[in-house]
Order: sequence, then C-alpha cells, then structure tokens
Amino acid sequence: MQRVFISGIGVASCLGNDRRTFWKNLTGGFCGIAPLTEHDITGMEVTIGGEVRNMNPDRINVNDLVSTRKMDRASQFAVYAAHEALDDAGLPTCEIGENAAVILGAGLAGLETYEFQMERLLTKGPSRVSPFTIPMLMPNAPPGNVSLAFGVRGTCYTTSSACSSSGHAMIDSLEHLRRGEADFVITGGTEASLTRLGIASFVNMKAMCRTMNDRPQQSMRPFDADRSGFIMSEGSSVLIFETESHLRQRGGRAWAEVLSGRSTTDAFHLVQPDPEGRQAVRAITAALRSAGLNPAEIAESVYVNAHGTSTQYNDAMETVALRTIFGDKADRLHISSSKSMLGHMIGAACAIEMSACALALTAGTLPPTINYSTPDPDCDLNYIPNQAVEQQMRYAINNSFGFGGHNVSLIIAKVDDPSLARSVHD
Repeated sequence: MQRVFISGIGVASCLGNDRRTFWKNLTGGFCGIAPLTEHDITGMEVTIGGEVRNMNPDRINVNDLVSTRKMDRASQFAVYAAHEALDDAGLPTCEIGENAAVILGAGLAGLETYEFQMERLLTKGPSRVSPFTIPMLMPNAPPGNVSLAFGVRGTCYTTSSACSSSGHAMIDSLEHLRRGEADFVITGGTEASLTRLGIASFVNMKAMCRTMNDRPQQSMRPFDADRSGFIMSEGSSVLIFETESHLRQRGGRAWAEVLSGRSTTDAFHLVQPDPEGRQAVRAITAALRSAGLNPAEIAESVYVNAHGTSTQYNDAMETVALRTIFGDKADRLHISSSKSMLGHMIGAACAIEMSACALALTAGTLPPTINYSTPDPDCDLNYIPNQAVEQQMRYAINNSFGFGGHNVSLIIAKVDDPSLARSVHD
C-alpha cells in the first residue's frame, strides 16, 4: 500500500498568513481573536472573532480565470492557502495537470455572498443580483477556483460536514492516493462564515461565548471550568498530501506521514454530542487500529490536538472518549486545543489543526491550551496549560467533531527517514 506524506502547508488565519508566522504565534501562546472590523456589528451580541487580515492579493489573482472580485472570501482563502502550500512543498503553481486532485472541506462556504446578494434582492430588486452569485456561493467554488488557479485536472470537489468538513476531505484524499488515482492532493479546508447571519445564528443557539467582547484574547477557554462557548474565526489551511513514490522521485521532503483516518456518526442529536462519546471512541479506535497502533503502548509518545471547542458539552465528551480509549494511560497523553488561540474555523478547523500536528511532530514543540486557569472535574487530563512544551512525539491524533453528529479522527506520524524529514527552520 502506498505511503502518504504531508509535503506542504499553507495557512490564511488570524494567527498569520504563512507557515512560519502561524507556528511562531501558535507556540508562543498568542491569541488572534480581536474586535471585528470586516462586517457591520451593530446590535450584535458577539463583536469579536478571528479575522484574516493583510493577505497578499497577488497570491490570489494568479491568472485571468481567477479574480478576487469573482470569489467569495472562502474561495479567496482557499486559493491563497493552496498557493502557500504548493510553494512550501516545492511543487509547480501552474498547469499542474491530471495527476493531482483538489479535495477541500467547507461547512458554510459562500455565506457572505448569500447575505450580500439577498440584501440586494430585497432592497434593490432582482435585476441587481450579481450574475456571479451562484459561482461565488456554491459549496464547490473553493476547490473549483483552486483547480482554475493552478491548472489541476484531476478530481475536484468539496466535503461538507460542519466542523469536521476538512477532516472528511483529508480522509478522502488519503484514500484517493492509496488507490493510485493521483500523485498528490491539494486538501484541507476553508471557511468564511464570520458574518452577521453566521454569528447571530450561533449566538441564538447559545453555542458562542457572549461575555468576553471586552476581553477577546481570553474568550476561548477550552477544558476550563469557566468556559462558556466558542468564538468563530475565518480562514483556510491547505495541505499537500503526496505519495511516497512521487515525493522521492522529485527529491521532496515531508512534515509528517499520514497513517490513517476514520469517521463515524452519533445518530444522537443534530447539534449536541453524545455525552458518553461512544461513536467518537469508535472513530478514534478505528483510526488507531488502521494505523496498527495499540493505545496502551503509545500514550507517552502521542500528541492529541483536541477538537476542544470551549463548550460544556464537547470538552467533557472528548475527555470521556480519550479516557475510555487509553484507560489508566490517558494521564500520560499530551493534549491541547489550538482553538484557544485560533478560535473555531468551522469547516477549516480540522485542516489547520492537522497543520499544527505536523509541525509539532517536526519541531518537538507542543502548542499550549491558553486561558486555562480553573480545572474542571469533568476535564481532568493534561491539556498543556498556557505554555508550549518541548517534547518529542512519535504520533499525533487530530480529532474533529461536527454538527450532525460527525466524528473524525486522523493519525499522523513523525517522518522516520532523515532523507525525507523537513525542519521547522526550512
């Protein structure tokens, strides 16, 4: 079976728009959540979020077919991050051809376009609706624009499963490569739902933190007893998944090896996780089994990037799931939630957390969970509180759970061949 590696990482996020800046801020415990400036926040209960700022438009407007004025922010983020990832991997950025694919996740791609054009329809009439509306808001627009930007002619589609969207995209990418259908896949996720409608919807379902507008950098408190919901962010992370044979043939190097990915569904509640985490346990266990790993034997050498949304339900469930799987060895795990600094990027969350996992294995540095001050008896594991730790790990588990009852778990490993391994100093 073909081995698959992560050879390129690209980000557009509130913690930076390139790999180095993102990693420096993430390991430094910096929070990118701030007062919102991109959209009107009049009358909103939540006025903070993780906005993407200062993207270089030249990284988006790459040819005559791709233009910022024809793309929703979700597509712009995807093209930008894909450009970064291809450059990072040392791969071509034009006329890539038929032996590559684009598989991206998005939870609500096109929401900004939908809001703007609906307002036009209601206030100015049907004749003022943009002819670009459907091509901008359709869920497959982000991968479609990536394929146009870089000339990718293999398969191209979107996976959509709320907060686990990019997790499903990466599982599909892994299987696509193992079937021998491409040399590499441009994968990951994108999201641009930090809009009035997006925020109001999450606020009114009581999923978002509403009491920290004056303290945005303290608003996300995963696993802390005083957590009160998540803060939404926008952005994208794109990763290059590449076969070992293609990587070696072109003399490339990799951040990590992708071992496995599995998914399940709760069939418990549309927006609340099963408190016992039964299907989350099954997804993580199946991913470990597929990777040939025994939980009891690897606890001390595994980093877990938790879904860690800072909600009462999710954080307790994820703790229960990890204790169920690892038993009395669970206390030896090193766990953190990148969302404490990034906010919740919805469909792009699992992708940017996979980037964090790959860099953590390469660097031997584990990002912290910031804003952790009051222990919760229901969340009693090692969440790497407040300060990054220097610790060499062999494996990383990337968990993602989404509305709809979706559970995704991916397993990656440190690159074991020095001739293939990258350095964070690259």
